[in-house]
Amino acid sequence: MSDSFIYLDHNSTSPILPEVAQTIAECHAEQFANPASQHRLGQAARRKIELLRLAMARMLGAHCEGMQTDQLIFTSGGTESNNLALLGLVSRNSNAGDSTAIAKRVLISAIEHPSVFGAAEQLARLGYEVEKIPVDRNGVCDLEALAMMLERPADLVSIMLANNETGVIQPIEAAAQICRHKNVLIHTDAVQAVGKIPVDFRQLGVDAMSLTAHKFGGPRGIGGLLVRSGITPQPILFGGFQQSAIRPGTEDVALTAGMHKAMELYQDSPDHRQQRLSRLRDQLQDGLMDHFDDLVVNGHQADRVPHTLNVSFPGIDRQSFLLAADMAGLAISTGSACASGSSELSPVLLAMKLEKEVIEGSIRISLGISTTPEEVTESVNRIVNIITVFRGSK
Repeated sequence: MSDSFIYLDHNSTSPILPEVAQTIAECHAEQFANPASQHRLGQAARRKIELLRLAMARMLGAHCEGMQTDQLIFTSGGTESNNLALLGLVSRNSNAGDSTAIAKRVLISAIEHPSVFGAAEQLARLGYEVEKIPVDRNGVCDLEALAMMLERPADLVSIMLANNETGVIQPIEAAAQICRHKNVLIHTDAVQAVGKIPVDFRQLGVDAMSLTAHKFGGPRGIGGLLVRSGITPQPILFGGFQQSAIRPGTEDVALTAGMHKAMELYQDSPDHRQQRLSRLRDQLQDGLMDHFDDLVVNGHQADRVPHTLNVSFPGIDRQSFLLAADMAGLAISTGSACASGSSELSPVLLAMKLEKEVIEGSIRISLGISTTPEEVTESVNRIVNIITVFRGSK
C-alpha cells in the first residue's frame, strides 16, 4: 500500500466502472450506426437512445407521462449543460415575445462552478445584469438575501445543488419555492450530486438541472440538461436538427448507454453507496483531526454530500502541499479541475468569508466508489507526514 498511488480526486473525475466500460464496448459493436440515419440500423440506434433517455429521466425523478413530459437533453458534459441552461433559458425569455418578462437580470450563487461563472460573464457581456447571491460561513446560500434580491424582476436564478469544493448541499427546494412565487426560472447544477445522493428533479422544484456521467462512474463526453415540461431553451449550437435542434450534433449511442448503466448501478444500491462514502469521509476527517488540533473542516456544520471533504491546515501553502502530496503518491486537489491552473484563492471559500490563512491552506479530498478503508488510513498517514515536515522546516 505504501508504494501505491491513491486517487482522492473523484470530484474532478471518477474512474469508469467496469460494467460501464463493458456496456460501452458492446454498444460500440452492436449500435454503431448514426441515430439520424433513416435506414434500419439507424432507426434501431434511434430507438435505443430514446429508450435510454426515458429510463434516465425517470431515474432522475422527471415527469415522463402524458402531455406534461419533462425533457432530458444530452450534452457533452456539465460545462455545456450549464452554458445551455444559462444562455439558453434567458434567450428563451427574450424570444418569448413578452417584453414585460425580459428583466435582463440573472442571479447566481457566489459559490458556483467556473462553468456557471463563465456563462454568467458572457451574459454580462451581452448586457445582462449579473448578481451573486451571498452564502454564510458554512457555504449555504442565503435565502433571505435571495428573496430580497427578487424584489426586483429577474429572468433566471442558478444555484448549485452540491458544491464541488466543500460538498455543502444547498436548500434548492426552498429556493425554488421563492423563485416560483416570483415567477422566475431556477436552474441547479447537480453535477456533484447525481449518483452520490438521491436526486428527484420534480421534488426539487427546479426548471432545469445539469448533470454529467463521469462524476459517478460513467464515461467522459456525455452529460445532460433536464428541463421542465413547457420550457424550451434556445440552442447555443447550430447546424443540426437533433434533439429538436436544441442541442444539434450526432448523438453517441455508446456513451448514452454508458451513462445509463452508471446511473442504473447507483439506483441499485443508493443507501449502501451513500453510507459507505459517509463512513470513509468521516474516517478521513476524524483521522486528520486526531493529529491536528488546528485543522479546519470547511462547511462541516452544514449538510454535505458524503464523498467530499474540504480541510484547511492554517499556515500551509496549498500549492506546495499538492506538489508534496503528488510526490507522496496522493492525487488531491484544491478545488475545481476547471480552474486547477489558477493560483488564485478559492472563490468559494472567499465567498464564505473565511480567514485568509484558512483559505490559503485549504485542500479538497474527494472519495469514490473504488476508495477503500485501507486507502483512507494510508492517506491520513501520508498527509500527516507531509504537514509534519512542512511545519518542522519552519
